[in-house]
Amino acid sequence: MPILFISLTVFFLDQLSKFFIVKALGGVSTLPVVPGIFHLTPLTNPGVAFGLLRGYGVGVTLGTTLLLIGLLLSVLKGKKKGPALTVGLGLILGGAIGNLVDRLRVGGVIDFLDFRIWPVFNVADSCITIGAVLMAWHLLRHR
Repeated sequence: MPILFISLTVFFLDQLSKFFIVKALGGVSTLPVVPGIFHLTPLTNPGVAFGLLRGYGVGVTLGTTLLLIGLLLSVLKGKKKGPALTVGLGLILGGAIGNLVDRLRVGGVIDFLDFRIWPVFNVADSCITIGAVLMAWHLLRHR
């Protein structure tokens, strides 16, 4: 099943990148890769996207779990899907599981990609965003 393969790949890459960032930059507040443009800035985000809903950790975790259950049910009962929907679902599922594992393991999501003009994010966040765009594109094309 391609969705499962995509999800597992995203989850693995997300967790691997976070593991290496935490190990390599454990005590560093930020590491300029391209000074002023791109830094590696490890931090733990207790909220959701852009730090929203800080202090609602249990609610966010519960909401994420319900979202994952809904996505899994969609995948399992789904009819034939186009490639954009298949890839989109796989990216969202893998990213959401990666961030959920962080919440359960460390109490927040590990973020580290810092472009200085945007809130710090991670591989899972990128995959979730790309997946949502692919799904929206598919849904607009196949109404």
